[in-house]
Formats: sequence, C-alpha cells, structure tokens
Amino acid sequence: MIRPLRLPRLRQLWLPAALPALLLGLTACPSARQPADLLVYNATVYPVDSTFSKAEALAVQNGRVVFVGSAAEARRRYQGQAEVDARGKFIYPGFYDAHCHFYRYALGLRDAVLVGTTSWNDVLQKLRAQRRQYPQARWLTGRGWDQNDWATKQFPTKDSLDRQFPDVPVFLIRIDGHAALVNQKALDLAGVTARTPISGGVLEKDAQGRLTGLLVDNAVDLVSAKIPEPTPAEAGKLLMQAQQECLALGLTSLADAGLEPAQIQRIDSLQRAGKLKLRLDAMISASPANVRYYLKQGPTRTDRLTVNSFKVYADGALGSRGACLLHPYADRPKQTGFLLSSVQEYRALAQRLAASPFQMNTHAIGDSANRLLLDIYGEVLRGQTDRRWRIEHAQVVSRPDVAKFARYGIVPSVQPTHATSDMYWAGERLGPERLKMAYAYQDLLRATGRLALGSDFPVEYLNPLFGFHAAVARQDSKNFPKGGFQPENALTRQQALRGMTEWAAWAAFEDDKKGTLTPGKWADFVILDRDIMTAPAAQLRDAKVLGTFIQGEKVFGAK
Repeated sequence: MIRPLRLPRLRQLWLPAALPALLLGLTACPSARQPADLLVYNATVYPVDSTFSKAEALAVQNGRVVFVGSAAEARRRYQGQAEVDARGKFIYPGFYDAHCHFYRYALGLRDAVLVGTTSWNDVLQKLRAQRRQYPQARWLTGRGWDQNDWATKQFPTKDSLDRQFPDVPVFLIRIDGHAALVNQKALDLAGVTARTPISGGVLEKDAQGRLTGLLVDNAVDLVSAKIPEPTPAEAGKLLMQAQQECLALGLTSLADAGLEPAQIQRIDSLQRAGKLKLRLDAMISASPANVRYYLKQGPTRTDRLTVNSFKVYADGALGSRGACLLHPYADRPKQTGFLLSSVQEYRALAQRLAASPFQMNTHAIGDSANRLLLDIYGEVLRGQTDRRWRIEHAQVVSRPDVAKFARYGIVPSVQPTHATSDMYWAGERLGPERLKMAYAYQDLLRATGRLALGSDFPVEYLNPLFGFHAAVARQDSKNFPKGGFQPENALTRQQALRGMTEWAAWAAFEDDKKGTLTPGKWADFVILDRDIMTAPAAQLRDAKVLGTFIQGEKVFGAK
C-alpha cells in the first residue's frame, strides 16, 4: 500500500512552480484579448487602403473598425461579443452613391413606373392600370419614359392624355428628370398657357402655336410645383421603403443631389430616431431663399448627415436637347441647348459660396456649360484647390477644358451607367468627333487623380454594381457592345471601387470617417457572394449582397 505521505511532498514541489505557470498559460490569452462588439472572419476583405491590400478578418468596437488583418491575429487579439463567419465570401466598404435623388426616388414609389416602356401606347396602358389601382388619387403621376427607346422616337403630345384622362391632372417625368409631359388639366391647374413666359426652359408648341404638353427644364417646375406633397407619415413610410431597397443592394451612403430644408429636416429626424440608418450627404437646392438660410446657419455634420454643399443646375439633359453645347446639335443644327440661369447669376452665387465654407456642386452636361462653370470656379476660388467643388455629370467636356479640373481642384462626379444608357443615341446628338469627349472618365481621372461615382437614380437603376460593371466593361446589361463603348475610357476595377467608396467620401469631405475599412473609420461594409475584383465582367451585375452593415450593425441580410 502506498503511503499518502509522499503526495504532499510531491505537491509541495509541483504546486509553487509548475501549476501557477500552467494556470498563467491557460488564462493569460483570454484576459489579454481586447473586447470587440463584432468579429468577422473567414472572409476576403478589401479595406481599400493605400496599397489595396487584402485581409481575412475585421473587428469592430463602438461602431468603428479597430482591426483588419489575418484571422489568426484577429483571434489572438480580440474577443468578439458577436461573430460572423463570412464562409469565404467577399467584404468591401459600404457602397457610396455619390450622386442620386433618394428623396425623389422614395416619393416616386407612388408613381407609375414607365422605365423600359417600348412605345407611347405602352405608357398609356400603364397609366390606365395605375388609375384603376389608385382611383382616388388627386394626380396621376409617372416616371421614366424615354422616347429614344421607342420605334417612333418623336416626343409624345398630350392629345391622348386629354382624351383618356380629362378630369385628373397627369404629370409624367422623363427618364432624365429634365422634361415632362402633362395633360391640359395639369396645365390649367398651373395656370400655364401658350403665352406664359419662360426662361431657361421650353414650353413646346405645335405648328399652330398650341401647347403640346411637353415641358423642358425650368418649364417642368411650373406644373410640378402644383403636385401635392405627401403627408409626413406618407413621406416617412416611402423613405423607409426606399431605404430597404438601398440596403439590399449594399448602399450605405448616398449623396442626395438637391433637397429642400423641410426634406433635410425630415431626414435628420428619421436618422436621430434610429429609423433611417443610411448616411446622407444632402446637397441643398440652391434657391435664393435656401442660400440665404444656410449661409446664415452654416454647415451641419452628424454621424449620418452632412449638409455642406449647394446643388446648382447649369443646363439640362442631352436626351431632351437641353444640354448647353458649344456648337449646335448634330441632329438639330439650329439648336445648342441653353443655360438655366444667366452667367451673372452663376458668377454671383459662386462668389458668395467661395466666401463661405460650402461646396458648390453644379450639374453640367454640355461642353459649353462645363467650360463656363469651370472658368467661374477658377475665377472665384483663386487658387484654393482643396475646396472640392464639384461638376456633377461632367458629361461632355471639350479636350482643352479637361485640364481645368486639375488646375482648379474640381471634382468630376460622374455616373458610369449614363454612358451605357446613352451610347445608342448620343452620337446622333453630338456627332462622332464630339462623342469622343463624352463620358470620358479615364481622361478625367488622369487629370484629377479621383472620380466620385454615382448612379443618378432614379434616372438610372440604383444597383451600384451596375455602375461598377458599366465603368470597367463599358457595356450595358446585355454585355453590349462587344469590347465596350469607347473602351479607352474604361476604369480599372481598383479605380471603380475607389470611386464608389473612398473617393466618393473624399468628394464630400467625409473621408476622415468612412470610405475605407481601416482602423478608426465607421464599420460600414457589404458582403458579396463573389469577388468583383476578379469575377468575369459578364457576371458583375449578378453579384448578390449577402449582408449590409452600418456602424457594425447588420441592416440587411439573414439574421
């Protein structure tokens, strides 16, 4: 029988030295690991940092990225309160649409959707269905028609609207938002006649001098101003519906190009209530009253809202021949388009904004409009090259004017799907030589070093991967044309991804807090089912969003 006297002797030898060391080894790692609200692992992470590196994991604490690196290092350093196994999928910074119309899109969810209609009869059929669905609606509204998609490409007239809808005002906005067709009831309610004066727009008339119902640019506002606004409850419901569509596509930040103070205040209240998760850069519509109000108030910056810029319109759209060109339209030799305000008004506004902290973000489509605004910017900024004033669209820029973007520090804010939507007919408007300097994204990028990429939705579809595909392949949803439309101006995949993340944030002075998945930035990210940096171009539009996170909170995806 073994005597128990030896056990204490062994324990005395072992406990003081060996056991404490073992216990230290068992407990030191967990106690040394830092807490993280969220740990995501088993992923391919593209932080979009300066070297365009790749990682395997990221950690989030208090809504911000605290670590990006290897899975082993993440496990060694962090203890996640919640963990996500990405199952080998692909993570990118949350997509940022640098130019869209979110509020307008939300309210438009009530409208008849006319995008993709193949004829004017197709439009009328959709309107009849809309009227049956909403028989008590005070106005019949629709959005998205484009006569360039029809076999007969002439603009429609109001005659059939007057016959089929004599007792309800009808307002149908064109795809570009710069023209509308209305019926006589709408004209009567707005008090618009053939003698109504108009500047910076067109009230289209027939050979007998009668209104056809087509309104272009500033003329659109004469009627649209009479459409009743939704109640706050209705607007809130529509904004929540629009948000869900954005989150499902990986959008976490938007620049809403042209908002009124009441709309900005509604967005702010929804964000503060925790209902609107999206981050918004709200560009203020540059009416005289709005300019006076916000120059007195100053910029606003919260975690989710930036109000630091004014949206200005220099001209109209190419499709409705409102874009202001240096030389006449190839298909209308007597027309050059027009400015929406006087040169003196643009210069005076630019001078006021140059003396303020605000950005000036100007819609300029035609080469004449681009030249004018670039020259005014350069004149009033006087060498201030980091004011990040923007040209929205920069659609047709003459070759000598490209260098002015760099010289004056101007940001080109462009929408790649415009190129692939317009390519079917843009040559008819511009002619072959001038077309070469349209949608010239690589030329603009070489001059400036950065492009802010957006969609202009609802003018185009809001899926940011459609824009990514259009930017890198210069093809539409049918992968047409083979080899791409003017492929010399395609962007690389790195450039396109930076344009819809890092550079979009930089263009709104938000790069200190978002746009990359680097330590200290907000943990806004998206998980995709495929790697858009390597997948065949033809598959890019089919990529699926598996999860969208804002500030580390999962806002879309399976729970």
